[in-house]
Amino acid sequence: MSADLQGRNGVVFGVANKRSIAWSIAQGLHGAGMKLAITYQNERLEQEAKDLILSLPGAEAYMCDVTKDDEIARLFEQLKERYGKLHTLVHSVAYAPADELKGDFLNTSREGFRVALDVSVYSLIAVARAAVPLMTEGGSMITMTYYASEKVVPRYNVMAVAKAGLECSVRYLAYELGKERIRVNAISAGPIKTLAARGIAGFGDMLREHEERAPLGRRVEVEEIGSTGVFLASDAASGITGEVLYVDCGYNIMGF
Repeated sequence: MSADLQGRNGVVFGVANKRSIAWSIAQGLHGAGMKLAITYQNERLEQEAKDLILSLPGAEAYMCDVTKDDEIARLFEQLKERYGKLHTLVHSVAYAPADELKGDFLNTSREGFRVALDVSVYSLIAVARAAVPLMTEGGSMITMTYYASEKVVPRYNVMAVAKAGLECSVRYLAYELGKERIRVNAISAGPIKTLAARGIAGFGDMLREHEERAPLGRRVEVEEIGSTGVFLASDAASGITGEVLYVDCGYNIMGF
């Protein structure tokens, strides 16, 4: 088995800038030979995202806000016309209002909860549903989670609930899509300095703690997340579905 992805097509959601985990995975998939459609959220992010995306020869940029069903439908119509079939979907999308990641979890607002679950969890279900008709040869769906889904990470708050919901959704999707030969997995990455991470209060403390306690004595590099994405998209992972793969230098195995 190898990570040769020549002749396969993929769509990547969640590229914001060159520090994005989605961008690292996109680079890895492209390097393995996959033809890529890469999305950005809106016009505000268009210039930076398109310049980045188009720096990968052959990759194409599309605008899609995953909270809007009409935009998802339009995107997949475009992908059907352009590629015919898809083999990989990467969902690297998460968001909660900044105020929800600063105070006490007890004070989570109803609207903040709704937004976090809609953007971070339901969007996976929505894009998966739209992708299935194009994944006629089976394939791989990959999303991004974090250790706070199962252990308390102070100030991660409602995003921890969202990640727990995301992991549960991965299992249900894996069960239902197995008959279509579609695998669904999540990568649980250690803390990475992404645009989204900067909104978490005390993120610097998280980085230091991770580095001190991880068995490998360091924090994970974004390129390592990208490599894991390539693995999950490849035939080398053909027997893996419904799983959460930790790529965190071993941090998650530590009790204290």
